[in-house]
Amino acid sequence: MKNQNQISVIGLSTNPVITYSPLVMPVSDRPVDMQLKISAPVNGNNLPIVIFSHGHGPSTYLSSLRGLAPLTEFFSSRGFIVIQPTHPDSKLLGLDPTGPEGRLFLKSRVKDMHFILDNLDQILRTVPGLENRADISQVSAIGHSLGALTVGMLAGAEVTDNITGETISLPDPRLKARVMIGAPGSPEGLNGDFALTNYPILKGINFKTMSLPALVIYGDKDINLNFSDVENWRADAYHDAPGSKSLLTVFGAEHIYGGVSGWDVAETSDESPERVAFVCESILAYIHSAMDSADNSWEQLQKDFQKDPNAKAHIGIKS
Repeated sequence: MKNQNQISVIGLSTNPVITYSPLVMPVSDRPVDMQLKISAPVNGNNLPIVIFSHGHGPSTYLSSLRGLAPLTEFFSSRGFIVIQPTHPDSKLLGLDPTGPEGRLFLKSRVKDMHFILDNLDQILRTVPGLENRADISQVSAIGHSLGALTVGMLAGAEVTDNITGETISLPDPRLKARVMIGAPGSPEGLNGDFALTNYPILKGINFKTMSLPALVIYGDKDINLNFSDVENWRADAYHDAPGSKSLLTVFGAEHIYGGVSGWDVAETSDESPERVAFVCESILAYIHSAMDSADNSWEQLQKDFQKDPNAKAHIGIKS
């Protein structure tokens, strides 16, 4: 991990990356086949894997395997195999938002992540030259916004559908690290008319069951009155959940954290290449420490922030 004062912007990487897209896989009980994008460094072996869960967002293409490019390109250029599914809620697929799962297809999102974990060998075999270069014991997941809630459910968060009464509980202990960027908060703070009307399933979130380790990333300016007027609402996953958790509070960050959802996109209200690079480097430190108990990158980053009066963020850790 670089010292935070050395982090500037994400430039063009000198490490070549290959991309395979779309990889189309039939999935039983899914309304459409799953489409995946796979990216990996050209060189190297024993490559760890990170699965990305995109947000719901207003943009047609960003909420799909085409989204999160600043994050996915960073990790693939840093030696990770990156897997990106297009979840059923994506506007790109045009599925009926009035069906039994509603607009968010939340259960299907988590099942997508389980399917990928269950079929890693098949996925890797499909990409030429990748099958024998992966370390399938080192798999992490990163999600933004609704994707963050998806990852939180892999950590044990439960969501009860207020219409069907079903409680969705689909944790997965196989992941080495779980990273939640800008997740929706607990129902107690959900008070925006827009969200209550259009996304009523968010009223059923329960982070008190989220017992597996996770990193929650929260921007201290990430406030959307359509959802909540509580200032730290998107940090609830850290405060409400039991067990080992980390909270990265990014100062000045709004919901797109400088532009993580895509390059040069209109929905970024706090455009900052420096912030994007900072978030990427911070997540990398957390994942490295989660993969290797001897790696102290995350602990050292916390100490660096504590010493620096101009730190870009604060790290909270509870066990």
